[in-house]
Amino acid sequence: MILSLILNFSKQDLKDKYTGSVLGGLWAFIIPLTNILMFTLIFSKIMGARLGSVGAGFEEYGYSIYLICGIVPWAAFSSTLLRVTTVYRDKAGLIGKVQLSLLILPVYIVLSESFVFFVSMIFFIGFLLLIGFPLDVHWLFIPCVFLIQQILAFSIGLVLAVLSVFVEDIREMMPVLVQFWFWLTPVVYVVTILPSEYMEFMAVNPYYHFAQAYRDIVIGHQTPDFSILLKMLGLSLLIFGFGSFLLKKLERDIRDFV
Repeated sequence: MILSLILNFSKQDLKDKYTGSVLGGLWAFIIPLTNILMFTLIFSKIMGARLGSVGAGFEEYGYSIYLICGIVPWAAFSSTLLRVTTVYRDKAGLIGKVQLSLLILPVYIVLSESFVFFVSMIFFIGFLLLIGFPLDVHWLFIPCVFLIQQILAFSIGLVLAVLSVFVEDIREMMPVLVQFWFWLTPVVYVVTILPSEYMEFMAVNPYYHFAQAYRDIVIGHQTPDFSILLKMLGLSLLIFGFGSFLLKKLERDIRDFV
């Protein structure tokens, strides 16, 4: 019953995003691919020299591959985080009509964004096959990395979703903070352009480890560092536990406020 309801929410969410547009669901692919093209054109010459080789014969596409490895997962992570943060206010009418667990409700956002991610990755795989870039068994680790990433996005979003019901500024502040997080993480630039002391910060930047894991898999053709990813999972579950506790304590107030 609950699973069916969440799946229906996810399906409707994908439809609602593009209702009324001529191209409909194609915008789910046009927008990210347009962004990738823009970043590639702007940064390819600047970053290409700093990137190094991604494999013999693929120098022309090196930065494009590097960029897509970072920006497609980041798009899913940031969108999930931002949308979960505002879910209780966005679905205020639904919360008042349907007695659905507030803990379960935001899951439809994770599923919706995950669908867009995996479709985007299919396009990416098609591009790699087109240029003859080697794919190997390490790609099987991508869903695992993505799962941990989305648990983190959901968990942080859950805490902020509870707080944003009572503090309106959180809703307005989060897009700015996420934009800062984006530029503080080597998603579109190569980390070697930064001073060496900045790497100490990278160690405590959770998304850096996810970006590195995707590039280890795709570009390095190697297993990502699961010791770090397990730490990210532990951090995610800790934040999720705090968010669940906070929600349980404030659920009645949340239903009254929205």
